[in-house]
Amino acid sequence: MEFKKKTIKELATSSSMRFLLFGGKGGVGKTTCAASTAIWIAENTDREVLILSTDPAHSLSDSFAQDISGGEVVPIQGIKNLSGLEINPQKEFKKYQNSIQAGDIEVPQELQMFGDFQDFQSLTPPGSDEALAFSKVLEFIQTPDYDFIVFDTAPTGHTLRLLSLPEVLNSFFGKLLRFRMKMGQIWGKIKTLFKKKGAEDEEDQLAALNHMKEIVENANRELTNENRTSFIIVMIPELMAIYETERLLSLLLEYEIPVSNIFINMIAPPNPHCTFCQSRHTMHLRNLNQIREIYKDDFYLTEIPLYQTEIRGIPALREFSKFIFQ
Repeated sequence: MEFKKKTIKELATSSSMRFLLFGGKGGVGKTTCAASTAIWIAENTDREVLILSTDPAHSLSDSFAQDISGGEVVPIQGIKNLSGLEINPQKEFKKYQNSIQAGDIEVPQELQMFGDFQDFQSLTPPGSDEALAFSKVLEFIQTPDYDFIVFDTAPTGHTLRLLSLPEVLNSFFGKLLRFRMKMGQIWGKIKTLFKKKGAEDEEDQLAALNHMKEIVENANRELTNENRTSFIIVMIPELMAIYETERLLSLLLEYEIPVSNIFINMIAPPNPHCTFCQSRHTMHLRNLNQIREIYKDDFYLTEIPLYQTEIRGIPALREFSKFIFQ
């Protein structure tokens, strides 16, 4: 599937665009690019902007020089119309564990024969980080509170699992719904496992599953709509990053996630007075030529030089955004 090429400025100022996702290999500067882009959008449009990190190893707080690690949306100081959130899967899962410990989830008599169900509260299911992160993504896709959302995604491997979750969950819920129709009588006995104390007996679990399936389908529609969503790949001019970018691109195309921009970050400048520095510059130029040859016809390439100082805090991020939007 081919998507229409749009510059980052066209994406950021489009009235229909709502989601920008930044991703790539670890350590290539995704958070810096995402944070700078979010600042530019907040300061150059009249839209309410949220920047949201789905990376388990968050760095938004470091980037903004402001603590936003509490798992709640907080305003970014010094930038009007910009808020930030670092998703905290451990905190979300702790809420679930506490609900079991407090007895809010009632265990049916038929299942008590298998032992102490409370022991399960100490277990963290495989993939729970991605699942809980995606549940938050679903939540913010549904909310009308923000006009524009910038996602700072995890390194490529985690991102690909995150992108596959709508498809997996949709398939799972479809099968579960069909199973529910066939096993109606048995369902009546086990549905109390998912029901809090005091809930009405008429609570329709099938309706809840249908609702969740609709939410996942809606997320799929949003994430694959090139007028609403675009994925920005961030890379550096090194061979390993090129290979990682190829892998990420193939998966984005497989899941039909629109992508038209690649940021090439940390390009070493020339320095004939330093043998090591000049060697890095020569290597980067060689790889940069290869990147241009591979991607220039299909994607907008933004080339960003290596900074000699750390990019941290609003003034530095604002300055960095000039290279993105010039």
